[in-house]
Amino acid sequence: MVNDFFEHPILNSPYEYPVRYWELDDQGQPTQRIIESRRKAEFITPIPKPKKRKPVAAQQRMVFDEGKGLSTQQQQYETTSTMINELRRHVDQWRSLPNPNDWHVTPETARLLQHWRHHKFSDTRPFFCQVEAVETAIWLTEVAPHAGRVGRQFLEHLANANHDANPELMRLALKLATGAGKTTVMAMLIAWQTINAVRSPNSKQSTRGFLVVTPGITIKDRLRVLQPNDPDSYYASRELVPGDMLDEINRAKIVITNYHAFKLRERIELSAGGRSLLKGRTGDELNTVETEGQMIQRVMPDLMGMKNILVLNDEAHHCYREKPNTHEDEGLKGDQRKEAEKNSEAARLWISGLEAVNR
Repeated sequence: MVNDFFEHPILNSPYEYPVRYWELDDQGQPTQRIIESRRKAEFITPIPKPKKRKPVAAQQRMVFDEGKGLSTQQQQYETTSTMINELRRHVDQWRSLPNPNDWHVTPETARLLQHWRHHKFSDTRPFFCQVEAVETAIWLTEVAPHAGRVGRQFLEHLANANHDANPELMRLALKLATGAGKTTVMAMLIAWQTINAVRSPNSKQSTRGFLVVTPGITIKDRLRVLQPNDPDSYYASRELVPGDMLDEINRAKIVITNYHAFKLRERIELSAGGRSLLKGRTGDELNTVETEGQMIQRVMPDLMGMKNILVLNDEAHHCYREKPNTHEDEGLKGDQRKEAEKNSEAARLWISGLEAVNR
């Protein structure tokens, strides 16, 4: 029997708005039917059909609201598929406006949008999903504040979600499929912010200072292409910025680090004997660990003194603070428990570092 879902999985061009998709049933299994529209945002994970189904009672520990079983009864991650689909709809309507004067964005932003949408790229052209991700950030930043009740509902939703999860720390997630090109999206965001900040230095909604945080050293090295002076800088090599705007990009200050740098370090390296000698008779503990301020000075010296800083978290699903009073690790043992504790500690270090920067 021919299974068209697996034989011909790709239905859309990566450079155009998606207009078709394979239908899945309520179990995430392909029906072999093509739907002539864009798939709605929802948390579905297509998986091979099991030979035997386990009793429902055996699966109650996990709450599959996000499609991957990441939630438990004690700590459930909220999903906002309805808001995402509504936001997509408004961005679609805004994108379809033919006259740039109706976009309600700055002239610099309008120029970049026209470039990303219509420029004849000589090599790598941005995917639709990459442009849409940046368009969404632009819409929320420049358009929504002036869009009346419609814009207010999205901004209030984001503010409330951030207040519940990260009080006093405003975060926005752009979720792209693996291989979709997050580095290009970060470069486009940096270009949009920097050019607006340079040409309108008194603007409060743009900046030319960026802290890029990664989960590891390998990724940190890969992101060097975000630096304007890098030989393979994406702004020039991938033509992400019009030639006459490249000088403004050189004004960007970009620090790329990994979250491990947020760990407070010893200012003085002492042996056990040396530490004991310095403690003397009083026995008072020596405080030789750097302060948060000293840590920030070490991590991002080039950004010190700047009023606005935009933090870009690569693979930000590693950066979170667990809800209090949860016991998610109780059923884990041995290596699994150690791995869970390691991941939780890494997440706490990452989010605590961002909070220190925000302060």
